[in-house]
This record gives sequence, C-alpha cells and structure tokens, in this order.
Amino acid sequence: MEMESGYRVQLEAVVAGHNTRDLVELWHAHRTPIILCSLLLLAGLRLFLHTTEERGPLVALPKIYSEEQPERSEKTTREAQPVAETEKKSAGPRRIKGGLTRKPSQEGRTAATDSADRPSKVLVFFSSVTTKTEKIAHDYIKALETFLDLTANDTRGKFLKPELLDLAEIDFEDYFVSPPKSAEGAAYFYLFLIPSYNIDTINDTLLQHLQETHHDFRIDTAPLSSLVGYSVFGFGDKEGWPNEDEGFCFQARDVDKWMSKLTGRKRAYPVGMGDMKSNHVERFAEWTMGVQEIIAQAGCTGFLGEGVPGSGDAVESDDEDAEDDDGEVILDDEESSDGKKSNNSKPLDDVEDLGKMIRPSQDGTDGARKAPLAVDFTTYPAAGRRKAQAAIVKEMVAKNSPTYAALTKQGYSIVGSHSGVKICRWTKSALRGRGSCYKYSLYGINSHQCMETTPSLSCSNKCVFCWRHGTNPVGTTWRWVVDPPDMIFDGVKENHYKKIKMMRGVPGVRAERYAEALKIRHCALSLVGEPIFYPYINEFLALLHGERISSFLVCNAQHPDQLAALKAVTQLYVSIDASNRDSLRKIDRPLHRDFWERFLRCLDILREKRFRHRTVYRLTLVKGFNVEDEVEGYAQLIERGLPCFVEVKGVTYCGTATSSNAGLSMSNVPFYWEVCEFVRALDRRLQDKGLGYGIAAEHAHSCCVLLASNRFNVDGRWHTHIDYQKFFELLEERGPDGDWTPEDYMGPPTPEWALWGNGGFDPRDERVDRKGRKMEAIVAREAPE
Repeated sequence: MEMESGYRVQLEAVVAGHNTRDLVELWHAHRTPIILCSLLLLAGLRLFLHTTEERGPLVALPKIYSEEQPERSEKTTREAQPVAETEKKSAGPRRIKGGLTRKPSQEGRTAATDSADRPSKVLVFFSSVTTKTEKIAHDYIKALETFLDLTANDTRGKFLKPELLDLAEIDFEDYFVSPPKSAEGAAYFYLFLIPSYNIDTINDTLLQHLQETHHDFRIDTAPLSSLVGYSVFGFGDKEGWPNEDEGFCFQARDVDKWMSKLTGRKRAYPVGMGDMKSNHVERFAEWTMGVQEIIAQAGCTGFLGEGVPGSGDAVESDDEDAEDDDGEVILDDEESSDGKKSNNSKPLDDVEDLGKMIRPSQDGTDGARKAPLAVDFTTYPAAGRRKAQAAIVKEMVAKNSPTYAALTKQGYSIVGSHSGVKICRWTKSALRGRGSCYKYSLYGINSHQCMETTPSLSCSNKCVFCWRHGTNPVGTTWRWVVDPPDMIFDGVKENHYKKIKMMRGVPGVRAERYAEALKIRHCALSLVGEPIFYPYINEFLALLHGERISSFLVCNAQHPDQLAALKAVTQLYVSIDASNRDSLRKIDRPLHRDFWERFLRCLDILREKRFRHRTVYRLTLVKGFNVEDEVEGYAQLIERGLPCFVEVKGVTYCGTATSSNAGLSMSNVPFYWEVCEFVRALDRRLQDKGLGYGIAAEHAHSCCVLLASNRFNVDGRWHTHIDYQKFFELLEERGPDGDWTPEDYMGPPTPEWALWGNGGFDPRDERVDRKGRKMEAIVAREAPE
C-alpha cells in the first residue's frame, strides 16, 4: 500500500509538471491577445460604471497656497470641507503664481473687468547718486498726484495716492518677486526713473535681482503678471556715452527688458531716454504725457488696450538664446475676416519683406487667386446689342467679399466700401530707430509720421510686380458706391492711429518717435489701387491740407482727365514703368485699350504742371522687362514731360507673384550696382540732350536713386527736400489754384549723408540684421570684378 501511495504521488507530480509546462507554453504563445482582451474588458467595465453612477454637484476647489482665500457661500464651504482638510494636511513650499497674461480680447477680458473694479495705485521707483534724478522724481510725483485726482473726478477710475520709492531704501523681495499686498486690493502700475552709471550703484543690484528672479526655477516665469503695466524712463549723458550700443541709458533699457519678462510683456509705454545735458526735459515731458494717458485708460478699463505684447525680438532674448526674428511685427488686426487666426503660419508678406514666398493654402493651391483677364470696359459692340438694363450700384469691397477677407488678412484696414489704410514696414522700422524709407532721404519725410492710404482700392492696371497679388479690384470706370471724403478722412486717421498705438509695447520703439507718430504729418496716397480714380480726390486732398498733412499722390498715367483737374498736391508722382508701348503692355497689363495714348497724354499734362506742382517720374526697374536697351526711350519720355525729379528704383521682390501670372523671381530684381549703372547711363543721355538734370541723392537700402532738375541746384548744392511749413503758408494765402512754383517751397540743402555717393541711410538710426545685431551698410555701386 505504501508503495502504491508512493507511485501515485510520483505520478501526480509528473502530471502536474506536464500541466505546468503546457500552461507556460500556452501563455508564451498567446500572451499578447490575452493581455489586450483583459485591458479591453477592464476599459469596458470602467466605462459602464462611469456612465451609470450618480454624479453629485461640482465642487470648486479652493486655491491651495493663496494667503487670502476669497469669500465663499455657506453651501460651497460645506461641500468643499473635505478638500480643505486635505489642504491643511498638505505640506510644501509656497509657490509664486505667475505666467503669461491672457489677452482680454480673446478670453472675455475677465481679468480686465476685475482690475477695473479695483482701485489703481502707481508706484514710482527711482535711483539717484547726484540727487538730480531724485529732484525730478519728487517733482514728478506731485504732478502725477494732481493728474490722478483730476482723472478720478473726470472718469469712473479709482486711484489711490501714488507712492515714490527710492530703490536704495526698499527690499526688492517686497516688490519684484510678487506685487505688494494692500488693504484696498489695489492694482499696481510700476514706473521707473533710472539714470545710467558706469560705476557700481543700486541699479546693478536691481538688475541682478530681476535677472535672478526670472531664472529662479522655484518661481513662475512671470510673477509680476498681475501688474496693470509698467514703463521706464532713462536719464543719460550722450557725451559720455556716444551711442546707445555703447551705453547711453543702457541700465534703463535693461530694466525694461527684465520687467517685460517678469510681467508677461506688460510694457505700457516705450522706454523714454533723455540726455541730461540737452533734451531730457522735452523727452521726459513727452514720456510723461504718454504714460498718463495709458494710466487713465487702464484705471477705467483694467487693461492696457489692444496691441502687440512686446518680445520676440533679440533685445528681449536671454543672453544665451539665439532668436530668429526679423524685427517684423504682426499686429492684432492681421486676422481673417471671421476674427479667427489664419491656418497658415503667417499672413501675406509686406512689400519690403524681401525674398519671402506666398504661403500655400490648405488645399494645395496658391493662397492668392489667379488674376482676372484684362477686360476692356471702354468699348461695347454696337450691332446686335440688347437694351442695357439699369446697372446695380454695388460696393467696391463689401465686408462679406473674398476681396475684403484677402486685404484684411494682409494687414489692411478697410474704410467704408472702397478706401484702405495700412501701416508701412518703414513706419515700424523708423519707430524702432532702424532706418526710414527713401522718402526721408530724398524729400525729408519722417516715416513714423507718414500715413499710407488710398481713397480707391481699385486700379486700372494689373502690373506684374504688384505686391498685392491680385487681391484688389480692377476697373476702367467708377461703377461703385461713392463714400464721402470726410468719412474716409476720419476713418483712415482713426485706423492709422490704432495701428500706431499697437506698436506701443514693441521692444525697441523709441518713446520720442512714438509720441511724434501720434501726429500725422504726411500722407502717401500710394497704398494700392489708383487714388486719382476717386471722384472727390480734390476734396480729400483739401481735408489733408486743412490739418497740415502733406500729400504725396502716385498715379499710373491712365486717367488724364482726372490728372488735368487735380488741384494743389505737395508732390505728384506718375509711374513710368516702361519706355515703349509693347513693354508697357507686358509690365503694367493695362485694362484700357487706348492705354498708350492715355499714358502720353498724362506726360503732356505733367509738362504743363511742372511750374505748378513738384512733379516726379517713378521708374521701377524689372530685369528682363524694362532695363535692357531702354535708356534712350526713357530719356525721350523725360524730354516730353520735363519732371522736376526722376526716381529710379529697383523692383522689390515679394514672392513669386503667381497670382499675376508674371512668374517673377529674384532673378528679376536688379542689384544696386545695376540700378546705379542704369542711372549713370540715363544721366549721360539726358546731358547729351541738354535737358539739365543731374544725379542728386540716393537711398541704397531701397535701391533708389534720384535724378533732379537743375532748377533745384542752387549755388552748387542740391535742394531736394521740401519746406512743408512754406507749402501750407502758400496754400492758405493763395488757395489751391494760387500762383506759385515748386521753387517757392523748396527746402534747405539736401543733407550730406543723403547725397549721391553717401548711401542715404539716416545717421540717427542703426541698421540691424534679423537677430537685432548691428550691421554695417555696405554699398556697391560698381559691378563686381
């Protein structure tokens, strides 16, 4: 029996061993589907339980580490009691709350509404070694207190008494790690008055603290984001610091940079800078007025207004970071017509954004539409024509049209039904001290005070080099609704100022130029379309001149009747894009059948007006179209019209221009030495004809050279700039039809830096590359060997 029992045990062990091996083999062979089936079964079970269980009311979790808990209702307190008990048990370091601020326009402006209900308090920080800044700060705090009292009485804003703080006497932890607490729950506004020193001062300690706070991993990136805003004014000495790069107001600019990071880019006003030995009183007064306007607005609304949050530019990058930014600013209104951002990575490019391409749309086709065929609207078949029906007058650019969507996407603001305004990239550049356009070099126009607009978005040409990519309407006769000139004038000014104010928070914007930009002094009627096409162009010009805004009108030489009826203009341009009929047809692709006759008639009218207006031929050189062997033809056209000036400019590349079926590429853009070569050849031919012209000025950055009549060469010096004050005096004394000549409002001698051979770059400014680094302007006027 014992032996049988032993055999039975052994047999059972053998069988168990075989079964175990079989199970192991079975598991290894089928473990993947078994695991997946188990996971699916568990997921299904969880989903079933989740959908069938009863849900209680939602409980709002309290802030865990906030020192001041908001008042809650009795019910909410009772329901959240378990959470509160857990909160008491949790232990951990207190974390400063921060982060990038939300844009009020995108999130209902909830935070802005909360801030508007709170009183505002301005803290003015200053440092001083020689007590000069201290005296200025004490005088300023008194003026600010008076201003805030008046503002509180005139508006619904609530302001507490401003406070003056010496940086040498405060604890930085109390103000620059998180905003201070106040019994009134005030929303703070920081102002800084910072002189720059080349010795160790409290400024160095402050800058070190701001930098360390930004890089402290225990603190969120924007711990001061609850501030309403901030602004900085710097005092310096230009004699001791020859330029900004070498230190003029460098500590003020550094404070602005780090405060921008710590506040989530809440720069309320550009950095102001004043020279203690010359202009600090004027610069400080400009900065003060601008800051006070923003404080008043923020006190009523709780936010700084729509605009560009500052950063993205190299001036605000970390020292070790390499930013890839070209300095271009995308404004908030550059959105699609439905208010949503475009799916493309960027909006359509500006005219001067050299070398960029048009982005494709989602369906793989070109984002811009094909240009319509050139249709002649001037003649109709006489035989067999049906009785014409009454024409329906429509809007040129209706708000629900694809044209409106395309133009607004490119950054235009449409005014009324047929007018538009757009901030020029040179305006943005001039505001930041990075150079002005060729009009400043040649004629003395401040780019940051220039408004680029048009009262007619329609044009009668479809030029191959047009940077609008076929998005504007075309026509040969006005067949649309006509808006009154005063409505257009008010609309373009309002939208221009709105775009200028959006530049307020952009890094690098100079406070004095921003203040100047808020007063338009010049208007370039050359945005898009044909401004002279507008039926009330003279009335619109009168409104400009009534506010002492100079007018620079560009037409395409296809509307001789309107050109002949034109009254006083500060400067009148005609685009001369070709020297003969065939070339003009290929380049301008005019819609009028009699385009060449119209073109020549306009030149004859310019000849008649040459002692009444400052007349200008604008030649746009396009390699492969109108450069080779056309010098003689251009010389004949100049002889016919005898303009005061001849601008010769290389075409600007703005993508492949596929929408115009032109197929332009960078190979069609002439080098500057090629433009110079053409100008020298044209100058020689004009001299041979005895027409009395000479090469006067240049702007190499725009590939632009100016030929001028000897009428503007006085005592061996060129006078291409304009005396705008004298122009308006003549206009007011003698009226738009009065008797005066362009020489009567000829300005002072052209500055030496703008003359031919000197480059034409504004010495007040500084050229930078895409990463904000200073670069030297190299001008090549001769062909490379």
